[in-house]
Amino acid sequence: MATRPLEGKTALVTGGSRGVGAGIVARLAADGAKVAFTYAQAREQAESVAAATGGVAHPIHADSRHEQDVEAAVAQTAERFGGLDILVNNAGVGSFGPITDLKIDEIDAMLTINVRSVVIAIRAALAHLGEGGRIINIGSINADRTPFPGQSVYALTKGAVQSLTRGLARELAPRGITINNVQPGPIDTDANPADGPLAPSMLGVMATDRYGTAAEVGAFVSYLAGPEAAYITGSSLNIDGGFTA
Repeated sequence: MATRPLEGKTALVTGGSRGVGAGIVARLAADGAKVAFTYAQAREQAESVAAATGGVAHPIHADSRHEQDVEAAVAQTAERFGGLDILVNNAGVGSFGPITDLKIDEIDAMLTINVRSVVIAIRAALAHLGEGGRIINIGSINADRTPFPGQSVYALTKGAVQSLTRGLARELAPRGITINNVQPGPIDTDANPADGPLAPSMLGVMATDRYGTAAEVGAFVSYLAGPEAAYITGSSLNIDGGFTA
């Protein structure tokens, strides 16, 4: 078995400057892939993520709210690395609260970034992906379970990603391209720290007694991007510590 299973592969990760995205970038690079990743605002943080990979990863400024930015990120990745083998749609936002309290711009942002930008990135990437290509969407367990109020629209967007993944599996299989949807549960990040105010309620509905880590999600994504996962497609796969058990 190769110690660097993604050697010679090229990847684009959207939203890779922090949290789960940064964990994915780090693992893909460690497993041999050349990686580009997008960031919308945190330039210094993005540069730090790239530096931590020894310069293997390349940051691209792109705002997933804008179609032209997403398409340009795909084009720049393919041009820089001479092609594209792996697309990871990780960029996402969440606003929570009663549906009557959510602002329309918050709803629009979730629909645009969590759903529309995923479709745009996939459409652009398919001009470059060939036999053995991998598309990995980062969804959420909230597509399957919303144990607390205030998650309705966010769950809607992640359910859409789940359905898109299933539909595209049929469409892309004849081209030798797989597509899967990774659904993390509570992951220890700046946005949802393991010692934060939400942790007690989250742990109360989980089978395990801890949050997951971005590195664990990165390892899962890297496996799906690799040669041993060629028979997995159209699946929504939970990494949630038993949140949905």
